This record gives sequence, C-alpha cells and structure tokens, in this order.
Amino acid sequence: MKTGRVQNVQKQLFCEEDFFPFQGVIFALFKWNSIPNRYPFKPMPFKKLHANILERLERMDIATPTPFQRRSIPVIKSGANVFCTAPKDSGKTTTLILTTLQKLKCEAVGNAPRAVVLVENKEKAMELYQEFLRYTKYNSLRVYVGYEELHIDIQKSEIFEGVDILISTPKTMNKLFLLNGVSTSQLKIFSIDDAEFLIQKSDSSAIISITQSIQKCQYVLYTEELHPKIKRFESYFMEHSRIVQ
Repeated sequence: MKTGRVQNVQKQLFCEEDFFPFQGVIFALFKWNSIPNRYPFKPMPFKKLHANILERLERMDIATPTPFQRRSIPVIKSGANVFCTAPKDSGKTTTLILTTLQKLKCEAVGNAPRAVVLVENKEKAMELYQEFLRYTKYNSLRVYVGYEELHIDIQKSEIFEGVDILISTPKTMNKLFLLNGVSTSQLKIFSIDDAEFLIQKSDSSAIISITQSIQKCQYVLYTEELHPKIKRFESYFMEHSRIVQ
C-alpha cells in the first residue's frame, strides 16, 4: 500500500507540474486570439528619406511604400547600380523620382545636371516631367525636359542656364553630348524609366555611346522584365549591378 501511495502521489505531481503550465499557454493563446483588433497590423511607412520628401508624400496622402518600393529604395540609396524589375503599377516611376530627389538632397546646386533620366519618347518625357514637378513644387530643384522635336540649340542654351534634373531621350541626349551641350562633371545618378525600349538597336547604341562619356555615376534601370539585351549592359556601364524584383 505504501508503494502504491507513493506512485499515486508521483503521478499527481507529474500531472500538476506539466498540465498547468501547458494550460497557461493555451489560455494565453486563447486570450490573444480572442482580441485580434487590439493590436492591428500597421504597414511600414517610408523611412530615412529627406524631410522635404516626407512632407511632400504626406501632402499627397501617400503613407506607405509598395512592396517593390520597400525592397528597392534602400538598395538604390546605397549607391549601387541596380536593375529594378517589377510589374506595371508597382511604383517604379515613383521610386525613380524619390531616389533622385534623395540623391540630390532636394536642393539646387551649381549649373550642370546632377541627375539624368532617359525615357523612350517625347510623350513619356513630358509625363515624367509633370510628375517630377509634383514632387519638386516646394523645393529649389530645377527640372528640365528635352526631346527630339525641340531644336538642339535651344536645349543647349537652356541647359547652360542651370538644371539639376535633366529628362531626355537617348537620341537627343546623344546629340547634346556630341555637341558638348551638357556637362557630366557633376552627374550623380543616371536612371532609365521603362527601359524595355532599349531592346531596339538604335536606342541601345545611343545609351552605350552616352555612358562612355561619363566617368563616374550610379545607374538605375527600371523595367517590367529583365530582357537579355538589357542585362548585357552589365558589360558596359552596369558593373557590379544588383537586381531588385
């Protein structure tokens, strides 16, 4: 009987020591799951951007970055050459604008362009120009847009007056280079929006010619898909590039 009592006591102690802690965990989990709205999930806001950019985003009621923007903006800010690949409406153009403003610290400096953005044609150049104006409305950055239909001498003289961000097309930009119409001595970032058009041989050749005239600069290409003809720019000006998808 004594042996049996000891066994029963041991069994009781075993149950108390193991069951009640486990029961506490179950109760805690039940309590947490019963109030899911007490601690709602909050999307991550834009981080570590210039105060002028954050203020402008707030005015435009843009509170949180897209998943693509969360992945790409820190990489671009690091100064690396980047292939940014994402579907339409992922926020690629906004990323281009925000990182350009961040690179230039939202203020005008000197006369030579410090950022160049290339697009396919006049229509896209004007669209991007208008979008840039929305973000530069309350800072001193000077944005200029050039395209093939605008006489090259007019572009040369207007650029000479001083710009910070130059939006152009490959053929127009190449003409400016050949005519010494633009200085790259202060260039910090060179971006290409919707870069699929570079699959065309003429535009591709123009880009290669332009970049050969630039000594040191960060390059960022935005595209929906990384076509082999675009990825081959690694052999020209996209050295040590990273891919963000």
